[in-house]
This record gives sequence, C-alpha cells and structure tokens, in this order.
Amino acid sequence: MTQALLSPTIVPVALGERSYEVRIGAGLIDQAGTILAAQLTRKDVIIVTDANVAPLYLPRFEQALKTSGIRSQAIVLPPGEGTKDFAHLEQLTSALLNKGVERGTTLIALGGGVIGDLAGFTAAITLRGLDYVQVPTTLLAQVDSSVGGKTAIDTPHGKNLVGAFHQPRLVLADIAALATLPLRQVRAGYGEVVKYGLINDLSFFLWLEKHGAALVDGNEAHRLEAVATSVKAKADIVSRDERETGDRALLNLGHTFAHALEAETGFGEELLHGEAVAAGIVLAFALSARLKLCPDADVERVRSHFAAVGLPSGLKSLTHRAWKADALIAHMRHDKKVRDQKIRFILARGIGQAFVSDGVDPDVVAGLLADEIAA
Repeated sequence: MTQALLSPTIVPVALGERSYEVRIGAGLIDQAGTILAAQLTRKDVIIVTDANVAPLYLPRFEQALKTSGIRSQAIVLPPGEGTKDFAHLEQLTSALLNKGVERGTTLIALGGGVIGDLAGFTAAITLRGLDYVQVPTTLLAQVDSSVGGKTAIDTPHGKNLVGAFHQPRLVLADIAALATLPLRQVRAGYGEVVKYGLINDLSFFLWLEKHGAALVDGNEAHRLEAVATSVKAKADIVSRDERETGDRALLNLGHTFAHALEAETGFGEELLHGEAVAAGIVLAFALSARLKLCPDADVERVRSHFAAVGLPSGLKSLTHRAWKADALIAHMRHDKKVRDQKIRFILARGIGQAFVSDGVDPDVVAGLLADEIAA
C-alpha cells in the first residue's frame, strides 16, 4: 500500500486504441467542462442520470459544461436496479433518437452503476456505437462498474445477461460526490472495495482492516486511497484480459452467490448489489474452507470484517427472507459465468489468494447453503 493520496490521481486503462484514463479526486464534477473539452470530438453531449442524482449534481454538471462551451441535453430516469431492463433500454434509446443524436454525440453517464451500465449499453448499440463518459457518483460505481467496459441490463433470467463490452472514453470519479451518499450505499460500495484485497492483495486487506470503518464513516483521504487502489487493481486486470477469458474472472469473487441472492430478491431495494457481494464473498470463502482450500480462520476473519462495517456476513445475517438452497442453485445455473453447464466459482486458498474453479460439486454447494440457512 502507498501512503494516503491527498491529491487527484490518474489511472490509465491500457487497451491499445481503446485506452482511456480514470481520473480520481475531489471536485471533478465542477471541473468536468475543462477536462471534457480536450476529450470530445464534438462539443455536444447528452447526460443520462436518475431522479436521485439529478437534483444534487445535474445543474452543476451542466454549468461546468456550459462554461467550456459544451452543449448538453439531459435525460432523467427513475432510480434503482429496476431501471436496468429492456423497457428502460427502449425508453432511453428512443429518447436519444428523438433528441437527434448523431455519431459525434457523446453520452455522459452521471450516476451509479445502474445508470453507468444502462447508458453504456445504450451507447454501444445506438447508431452502432457512440462514445460515452462515466461520471460515477457512488462508491460501488467508482471502484467497479465504471471501469472496464462491461455494460448490460438485467432480465427475469438473471443479472447482466444482455449487454456488450464497450469501453468509455474517460472516467471521472469525484470523491466529493460520496459525501451525499446514504450510509447504506457507502457500505454497499465498500463490499466491492474489500474484494480487491481478498483477490490478490493481502496488504490492501490489512489496510482496510485498519481504516475501513473510518472510510465508511466519511474520511475523504481514506476514500481517495481506497478508490485509487481499487481502480489500479481493476485497470491492471482489464488491461491484460479485457473480455474475461482469464484473470478478469477473478473480479467475480462472491458474485456467483451474490447474483443468485439478487435474483431471488427480484433485483430490488431489499438487497443492494454490494450487500449481496459481501454475503457472496463470505459464502465463497466458506465454500473454499469446506473444500479444504483455506483455513476456517480466514472465513471468520472475512465474515467479521464485513460485520464490523455493517455489511451482511453471510446468509445468517440476511434474516429478512426464508432462503431455499435449491432456488439459489437454480439461479446460479442461469449465471452468465456457467461453462459447459458447470457453475463457475471464484474460490480462495487464503486471503489474497483467489482462483477460478469450474469443478465444484453442486451437492457440496447445496450442503453449504443448507447449513448457512439453518445457522
């Protein structure tokens, strides 16, 4: 780990002609016009945001663009995971066409992961491909979904099953925007932060054990450090494996379980993505321990860390629903990571030692889930 970053930082995502920068710092929304003026092929953008973010940041963002001579129009969508569906994809695409979008127009995704995923996918398919810029306003989007070019919508069959790889032209992660996030959303984003330490960076996990609570409580320097470290880790993996044929699969630690939990709860407010990821990561470590791959002490250490910051620490902490092991496994069989009808899991030989496994016996998974549900 480096010392806490006290000034903005730039993380490159090296993908040849599709390379771009992730800029991380405080006040980037107000500087967006100056930054984007040098990036745009045409000073004409359409901002896609939601009804929660718009009152907080849309006027400031529009003013920043106007000051730099950038013309903008805005489309405001409903908030929440339910917006990531075919109906809103059609609504957004039609709105863009009604506004006279051209191939030189750039879309700006101003909001959390839902807006970033939906706007990015819309950019990928409208006029056979538009440029877009990510301006993530949630911790989860800043450390995960805004970087790497994965865009998608959900379907009744599962999460993110319809989408495209479409890299942004630029990512502006304004740490100051996190100050307006509800605590629950901050915690949800923190679930994805911890993931990077558990995959292959023990030193980062140790740092989070020391500073994670302060980060969640609002320490801006710690937030800047955590976002920068997370983005660097993801950028490194994406640069080596853009389309998830190898190492990028490690970023799905906990997600096979998490997506099943989200599907069972209907992709709504009952269980946020980052909350599901935290529970899913604990289950992934518990499965690893059951397979004699990692010590039980590591499972309890991960479980305790999530619990300490108010995140789910497994199924036994999600008491608001009667879970059923067979229903969760059925959802897993629809996961996009299934290969040759085998459910793919990211397992661990210890903290910071994750790896991909396609050969887990479903009966072992069912036994683990049954025990967790009964605990």
